[in-house]
Amino acid sequence: MESSPRFQFPIDNKCSDTITHDFSPFFRVHNDGRIERFKAPEFAPPSDDPNAGGVRSKDIVISPETGVSVRVYIPQTTNPDHKFPLLVYIHGGGFCLGSASSPTFHNFVNSLVAEAKVVAVSVDYRLAPEHHLPIAHEDSWAALKWVVSHSSGQGPEPWLNSHANFQRVFVAGESAGANIANEVVIRAGVGDELNGVKIVGLLLVQPFFGTKEADKMYQFMCPSSSGSDDDPRLNPAVDPRLPRLGCRRVLFCIAEKDFLRDRGWGYYEALKKSGWGGELESMETEGEGHGFHLFNQSCDKAVTLLNRLASFLNKD
Repeated sequence: MESSPRFQFPIDNKCSDTITHDFSPFFRVHNDGRIERFKAPEFAPPSDDPNAGGVRSKDIVISPETGVSVRVYIPQTTNPDHKFPLLVYIHGGGFCLGSASSPTFHNFVNSLVAEAKVVAVSVDYRLAPEHHLPIAHEDSWAALKWVVSHSSGQGPEPWLNSHANFQRVFVAGESAGANIANEVVIRAGVGDELNGVKIVGLLLVQPFFGTKEADKMYQFMCPSSSGSDDDPRLNPAVDPRLPRLGCRRVLFCIAEKDFLRDRGWGYYEALKKSGWGGELESMETEGEGHGFHLFNQSCDKAVTLLNRLASFLNKD
């Protein structure tokens, strides 16, 4: 999320170069199909040192076929048998930027794990536009299924077998990640693929459900979408599956000056009227815009938001 030099693939100057699509500040598309991103990839390494903020983390490839991986976090504990709430976290970035290992997202999840005392699995899904949507949603669904494969205590990752409480599973995301998280939890409510594991709560932080301009970029990344209000991923209020949302609590975190604010509140109202029988919570941060809690994670309002998320994860 920090400013950085433009990142692009090498350009062959012998060819006529024309920009066919300009989705600044995310990416541009050249006439030969090359994608020019405006932000270089960044990497923050995981840490297995429990003294580094009281949190350990590691990276795991969960699908050699697709390359999809996750970053797993556990808080420091002296009790090898202690079970923590389990959070599946899906990062934002307009479906086309960032990763579970980006410093911005890594630092945020690390802080949330330390504050809330949860086990977290941060999903590193494949990015658009090279991978057309809804591949990010499919990758995240596959990651959730990989996570719940540990519910018997016999999964491939020992940290989840030993420390995750599968009676207290949550899914969270911010911006585009919240869009994906919402779809994943809706899918959990209508299917029977999670080994009987039930999701307790969904945390939607400044969710992306489109705007007039953003819808154009979304449609480019998702050619199968109409790019309008009849697409349930852009407007979940029209999703016939909504009453079966697969959790019993939802927290909406909105920012007053967020350009996505109105659609976020619109979904809140639609869910309230949908017939879904769960519990809705909300908070709106005054005077702040989209992603404020990531740009300055130590500011008072970002800390307040972090504490609210932690409280939701630990609520009985």
